Amino acid sequence: MAVEESEPVIPELEREENLIAAARHIVKALGSNKNLTTDAKKILADLGSKLSSMSIPSEMEEGKEGEEDEEEEEEEEEGGVNATEDRINVIQEKIMRWEEDQSMIWDLGPEEASDYLNAANEARRLIEKLESFNLSKDDQEYKLLQRAYSVLQTAMARLEEEFRNLLIQNRQPFEPEYVSFRSSEEDPVDENSIVSLGDESVEESLQRDSVSRAAEEHIIDLVHPGVIPDLRCIANLLFASNYVQECSHAYTIVRRDALDECLFILEMERLSIEDVLKMEWGTLNSKIKRWIWALKIFVRVYLASERWLSDQIFGEGEPVSIACFVDASKASILQLLNFGEAMSIGPHKPEKLFRILDMYEVLADLMPDLDSLYLDDVGSSVRIECHEVLKRLGDCVRVTFIEFENAIAANASTNPFIGGGIHPLTRYVMNYLRTLTDYSESLNLLLKDRDEEDAISLSPDMSPGTEEDSKSPGSPSGVSSMTLHFRSVASVLESNLEEKSLLYKEVPLQHLFLMNNLHYMAEKVKGSELRLIYGDEWIRKRNWKFQQHAMKYERASWSSILNLLKDEGIHVPGTTSISKTLLRERLRSFYLGFEDVYRIQTAWLIPDVQLREDLRISISLKVIQAYRTFFGRHNCHLNDKYIKYNADDLENYLLDFFEGSQKCLQNPHRR
Repeated sequence: MAVEESEPVIPELEREENLIAAARHIVKALGSNKNLTTDAKKILADLGSKLSSMSIPSEMEEGKEGEEDEEEEEEEEEGGVNATEDRINVIQEKIMRWEEDQSMIWDLGPEEASDYLNAANEARRLIEKLESFNLSKDDQEYKLLQRAYSVLQTAMARLEEEFRNLLIQNRQPFEPEYVSFRSSEEDPVDENSIVSLGDESVEESLQRDSVSRAAEEHIIDLVHPGVIPDLRCIANLLFASNYVQECSHAYTIVRRDALDECLFILEMERLSIEDVLKMEWGTLNSKIKRWIWALKIFVRVYLASERWLSDQIFGEGEPVSIACFVDASKASILQLLNFGEAMSIGPHKPEKLFRILDMYEVLADLMPDLDSLYLDDVGSSVRIECHEVLKRLGDCVRVTFIEFENAIAANASTNPFIGGGIHPLTRYVMNYLRTLTDYSESLNLLLKDRDEEDAISLSPDMSPGTEEDSKSPGSPSGVSSMTLHFRSVASVLESNLEEKSLLYKEVPLQHLFLMNNLHYMAEKVKGSELRLIYGDEWIRKRNWKFQQHAMKYERASWSSILNLLKDEGIHVPGTTSISKTLLRERLRSFYLGFEDVYRIQTAWLIPDVQLREDLRISISLKVIQAYRTFFGRHNCHLNDKYIKYNADDLENYLLDFFEGSQKCLQNPHRR
C-alpha cells in the first residue's frame, strides 16, 4: 500500500495524450521506410489522419526542449512529408472516385455520405495545418498544399451539387386546400393536424396569428424533415471551407423556384401594371379576392415555413440564414406587392373602394409578420417596399372616397324619378356608407389627413353649438374624421336630392319625394352601425325634416280641396241664407278634386309601409273630418242625388294612395 502511495499519479488525460504521441511517433518512423507496400502506406496514412484529428499538442505547438541531433530531425521531417503525401493520396482517392460515378452520394446511404463528408473535412483540416506552417514555394509541403486545394475544390463542388439535389428531391408538396399547421416548437409532423383552408376557423386564425416565434405558427415542412440534418452538415462544411457564397447561391436558386411554384399553385399569375389597368372590373374583382386569400397564406404559412427552413439549415437568426431567406423570397413577395401597387394607381372609381380597403387591411394586418420576417439591413428593401405599397393603397382609399363624394354631387338627372319613391342614388349612397362601417378603424386612420374645415363647411349639421360639437370642447369638431366625411357625404346627397325634386312639376310630389328619401336616410342610419357615426341628433334632424315635407305635401295636395268644404262664400249675397246652388257646386268641385288627386296620387309611391300608413291616417283624419263636418252642417240642404260618396267610401279610397299603381274613380258607388 505504501509503495502504491509513493508512485506518482498520472491523470487519465495525460496518459491518453502520451499514448497518442507514442503512436504518432511510431507511424512517423514506419512511414520513413521506403520499402513499404502501397497498401501499408495507405493504412499508415489513414491511421495518421485519425491520430492527427485527435486534440493533442503537436510537436510544432509544444516546441522541443533540449537539442536533437541533425540526423534525427531530418529523418522525422522526411517521414512527416511522406505521411502527409500519403494522407493526401488517400483523401484524393476517396474524393475522385465519385467524379467518375454519376450517382448521387446521398442516394446510396448514410455510410457513403458520411465517408465522403469525412474525406472532405480531412482535406480541409490538412489545408489548415499546412497553411499554419507559412510555407514558401521552395518547401516540399507547398506542392502538397496545392494538391490539397485542388482536392478540396473538387469536394466542395460535389457537395454543392449534393446539397442542391437533396433540396430538390426532398421537397414536400404544397397544396393550398390542405395545409399542415403545427407549432414551431414541435419537430415531428402531426398527420392529424391537416385541415382545409376553407374552414372559417382557419381563415379567422390566419387573420389573427402572427409569425412570432413565441406564438403558434402555421409551419409546414417544405423539405422532408429527415434530410435537414444532412443539409445542415453539408452547409456547415461548405461554410467552414469558405464556400459560403456557393452554398447560399445553390440554396437560393432552389428555394426561389419552389416559391415561384407556390405562387403558381395559388393561381397568382405574374401580371404587369399595364395588364392590371386593362382588366375589366369583373375579372379584376375576382383577382383581388384571390390576391387577398393568397397573400395571407403565402405570408403566414409559406414564408413563415420558408424562414423556419432557412433557420433549421443555417442556424436560427444567423445573418446567412436571413440573407438566404430574403434572396429566395424577395422576387415572389415583390410580385404580390406589384399587384397591390397596380391597384393603387388605377382609376379611382367608387365601386373599387371596398376591394382596395380589403387589400389595405390585409396588408396592414400582415405588416408585423413581414417586418419580423425581413429583419435587419438585408431585409430592409423588402420591408420598405411593403410599407410603401401599404401607403399607396391608403392614399388610393382617400382619393377614391373623395371621388365617391364628388360623384354624388355630380350625379345629375334630366327626368324625375317616377312615382317620387326612393331614388336609386339614395339607396346606393346609404348602402355604400353602411358597408364602409366595416372598415371604420382603417377609414378613421386614412381620412384624418383631409382638411376637416372643408368637411365642416360642406355639412350644415356641423355648425357650432350642435350636440356633436359639444362632446369634445377641446376639438374643433369633437368627432372622428370618418364622422366628418360621412356627414359631409349625407349633406351632399341631400343637396342633390333637393335639385332632383325640382324636376317634378307637381309641388306635392316634390315634397313627397324628399320625404321618402330623407326618411330612408334616417331609417338606414338608425338601424345600422351608421348610428354610432351620425349620432341621434343627426337622426332627429332628418326626422324633423321629412315630417316637414310630409306637412308641406298635405298642404299642397289638400288645402285647396278642403277649402271647398268651408262655409265661406256659400251664402246668398246680402243675407245669411245658404245658397243651395253654391253648396251643390262646392260639393261637386270637391268630388272632382278628390277624384283628380286619387287618379294622380295612387300612382305615387311611398315604399316604407309604416310611413305610407302614417301619411294615409293623417290625410284621412283631415279629409274625412272636414267631409263629415260639412255634411253635419248642410245635410238638410243636400239631396241624396248630389251625394256621390259617403265618408266610408272616401276613407276606403284613401287606402289606395301611394301604392305606385294608378287608379281612377270612373264608376263610383252611388247611394
